Amino acid sequence: MTGQVGFGAGIILRFEAAALFVILWSIYFFAGYTWPMFAILFFVPDLSFFAYFAGRKVGAIVYNAMHTLFGPFVLGAIGYCFEFGYLGQLSLIWAAHIAFDRVLGYGLKSTTSFHDTHLGRIGRKKDSE
Repeated sequence: MTGQVGFGAGIILRFEAAALFVILWSIYFFAGYTWPMFAILFFVPDLSFFAYFAGRKVGAIVYNAMHTLFGPFVLGAIGYCFEFGYLGQLSLIWAAHIAFDRVLGYGLKSTTSFHDTHLGRIGRKKDSE
């Protein structure tokens, strides 16, 4: 797939994501939020996988919308501005999920295949799809 980052940049992006995950986890911990809620909601953004039943293009759009930091940042800002602490909690969990995915090498999806991401190819070899 063209447009993916080179090996060196991919490693740097994974370390960056690991640092972000630790920061988000720490904020969550020091804010005193509950761990069961973190565990329950951590993988909710992955429900966006189901959008692939509507096709690769729709799947990639929905998955990418749920796996960019824009959503958690907006949610957190709204929670902060209106003093809705639970929105801050949700935004930290959501952003931590995204950072964790990036550490594992899961990037934003291309419409060519679920396995093609901005961080490189994941999973199966192209000829076996």
